[in-house]
Amino acid sequence: MNRGINCDSVALVTRAGHKITLPKEQLTQGLALALLLLLMGLAIAGPSGLLAWGENEQLLGKHQARIAKLTEERDALRNRVRLLDPAHADPDLVGEQLRRNFNVVHPDEVVLILEPEGE
Repeated sequence: MNRGINCDSVALVTRAGHKITLPKEQLTQGLALALLLLLMGLAIAGPSGLLAWGENEQLLGKHQARIAKLTEERDALRNRVRLLDPAHADPDLVGEQLRRNFNVVHPDEVVLILEPEGE
């Protein structure tokens, strides 16, 4: 008994053993395969795929550093506003602001104007 495969016995077969002979079935399964391949490609190389994770992590680190810096600046400004509150103003800070904004000095003070080092 020769059980070899000849040209007459070759056909497309599904897992369940059904032969795919209709062009419509072949087209449907071909489109389903193409869709799955497209989804797999997007999962790997898409904007939120595996390859984009490294770049997203890098951007996340930069954004977190910027948020930390802005939080520090906000806290410093919040503290300055608290010190300048009219009900409980800090006398040293008020005196500093008066001297800087209105060029006011005490009679016994000497003012030295220093130019910035960069110029």
